[in-house]
Amino acid sequence: MAVGARSGHDEPEERAGEARADDVAGGNVTGDEVSHDDETGGTGTAPRRQRSFWKELPLLIGIALVLALLIKTFLVQAFSIPSESMMNTLKKGDRVLVDKLTPWFGSEPERGEVVVFHDPGGWLETAVTPKPNVVQKFLSFIGLMPSAEEKDLIKRVIAVGGDTVSCKEGGKVVLNGVPLDETSYLYPGSVPCQDSFGPIKVPEGRIWVMGDNRQNSLDSRFHQELPGGGTVANDLVVGRAVVVAWPVTRWATLPVPGIFDDPALNKAVAAAPLGAASVAGALPLVLWRRKKQLARHTAG
Repeated sequence: MAVGARSGHDEPEERAGEARADDVAGGNVTGDEVSHDDETGGTGTAPRRQRSFWKELPLLIGIALVLALLIKTFLVQAFSIPSESMMNTLKKGDRVLVDKLTPWFGSEPERGEVVVFHDPGGWLETAVTPKPNVVQKFLSFIGLMPSAEEKDLIKRVIAVGGDTVSCKEGGKVVLNGVPLDETSYLYPGSVPCQDSFGPIKVPEGRIWVMGDNRQNSLDSRFHQELPGGGTVANDLVVGRAVVVAWPVTRWATLPVPGIFDDPALNKAVAAAPLGAASVAGALPLVLWRRKKQLARHTAG
């Protein structure tokens, strides 16, 4: 009876169930394995255990620090405004982002740009820089905080290599013979220059810089006795300040004022070499005429 019970109609049904199990799982598996596959999406393998968040956190922090360092080195860097020399364009305590990418591709400072540059030597001798703590130094190093100990300055480029700049006391700054209307960025009530200077021919590869708050800015005008005559080498320029990033209420871009797009500024520069060439070309003719006139008087 026991044998009959195992060899009756129940046996084919069990074999059919096993065949269906093979069809679902794609292999010779038991009923328990089929049930397990159903729970895991039919893969036939146990789910992979995820790595602990706390184990991944150091890796994520490391990647973030490397990216921050690369961005600070090659793309942008934050700088803090330490004085009132650029008011109202920039106020003391503002944080600006400086574009450091374009100089890597050979871009040079242009007229009207607000630029950050290293101390050319002697400009910040009396300036006192706060001593940051270890955390501030580290965050400054990777670019998450403004530069901590570096002695950098921020001014507006007024003239570039080849330009001639001057100013009469109480008058306008004259660039390549063109008086500049600087009312769009000068601090209200500030005059273009309180003391006369120039005309100064800016050497190639250098710039002449001035603050927007002219009565409170120790810029190129006050360092003419130093090497370079008050001009700054392009190599010392860190980059162009492009945006006020902090505080949020002060957020603004720093475009180049329209007065520096005046074509007359470039025409004046281009005319200088042409004028010199004309003089050089005319000199032999003048000498020849004088020699001829002298010969006539001698013969007479």
